[in-house]
Amino acid sequence: MNTIPTNANMKDEMLHIPLADGMVRGLLLTATGVVAKAAAIHCTSPLSTAALGRTLMGTAMLGAMLKQEEASVTVTIDGGGPIGKIVCVADAESVRGCVDVPNLYMPLRADGKLSVGMAVGRDGRMSVVKDLGMKRPYVGQTQLVSGEIAEDFASYYLQSEQSPTLQSLGVLVNGDTVLSAGGVLLQPLPGCPDEIIEQLEFRSPLMYDISRELCYDSMEDLMNRWFDGLKPVILERKPIEYRCACSRERMEKALIALGREELSRMIEDEIDGATLTCHFCKRNHHFSQGDLIKLLNKAEEK
Repeated sequence: MNTIPTNANMKDEMLHIPLADGMVRGLLLTATGVVAKAAAIHCTSPLSTAALGRTLMGTAMLGAMLKQEEASVTVTIDGGGPIGKIVCVADAESVRGCVDVPNLYMPLRADGKLSVGMAVGRDGRMSVVKDLGMKRPYVGQTQLVSGEIAEDFASYYLQSEQSPTLQSLGVLVNGDTVLSAGGVLLQPLPGCPDEIIEQLEFRSPLMYDISRELCYDSMEDLMNRWFDGLKPVILERKPIEYRCACSRERMEKALIALGREELSRMIEDEIDGATLTCHFCKRNHHFSQGDLIKLLNKAEEK
């Protein structure tokens, strides 16, 4: 029986690669460890792992293009399918996410692949919120195209940012094991010659099954093969990790934001206090009744 190897030593990282003397912006991402950690935290089925993993990588690529320090981007995909909402948050170096139904199982597609599009659905929208440290965040929404995630990100770039984009996102799983995960994003910049764009479109099928390709070759090898003749250059490489930003202080702010009436109700009803669980890392933060009373006093001072 043929087995698929794993590139166990491949680091999770984002490569920034201009092509054609800077006429094309490119991002290459290896994220096997990121997706594996998300799958372990959320105890996902192979189908949910694939859907969440693709969204994590697409969001990480959005985060990699943020120029402001401490900026972040939140992507919400809600296509009306049985998997429910997928929510991911990224900055330049990390990403985290969650999915409503982590243990979803559905029949495979006719070609033997996971039914991500059917699980996500396309009767809904992708929402992108960029927090750039200004008074108001940037908010963009686009109709889902297929629910396959990569096509939906590409549609967002075109409709909301007027950037024609070629994007591929792939997660390869075997049972509970994430064998590989990776993505590619290519954006012709203004003034890019038509012949370069045609070359990218002609080569796009090579990148369709990126997760399987990563089982056999490094991202650098794939880059040199895919973009031979287009002068690929690794301008920057950055590690990427699954990291949650939750803390007790953040949870305290969330409780205070509930307001005096809700906090008072919790104090009366929850004799043993309240436990808040982070959606992204599943860490529990317990607040005793005394803690809740202190937070109520803070809420009343505001």
